[in-house]
Amino acid sequence: MEKRDLIGLFFLTLFTLGFYGIYWEVKTKGEMNARGADIPTAWLLLVPIVNLWWLWKYSEGVERVTGGKMSGLVAFLLIFVLGIIGMLVIQDAFNKAADMEAAAQAAPAAPVASGTDATPPQPPVATT
Repeated sequence: MEKRDLIGLFFLTLFTLGFYGIYWEVKTKGEMNARGADIPTAWLLLVPIVNLWWLWKYSEGVERVTGGKMSGLVAFLLIFVLGIIGMLVIQDAFNKAADMEAAAQAAPAAPVASGTDATPPQPPVATT
């Protein structure tokens, strides 16, 4: 997940009268789908009643991407009830997931234990 500044997210959503919030949902939907979530097309946001189902699927994606640290029900209620504040809480969870992802990629691979050394011995170099 891409890390985003929470203050920037708040003010951009506020100044654009919510349009950036919709953009944020569409953008993060794509990132979550790339990580195995199953969120349908964002065009469904425009269809009344169906947009609630879409939001539920989005919330399930949040649960998947955060590794269960934020449940789908909590994510759904955060966005549905708290709006922009809920977006900030969810983005904070995304930021933490991105940090964990980066730490996992940066960790060195454990050496493979084997009975023999993988590099053959080198003959001594003669000096004159």
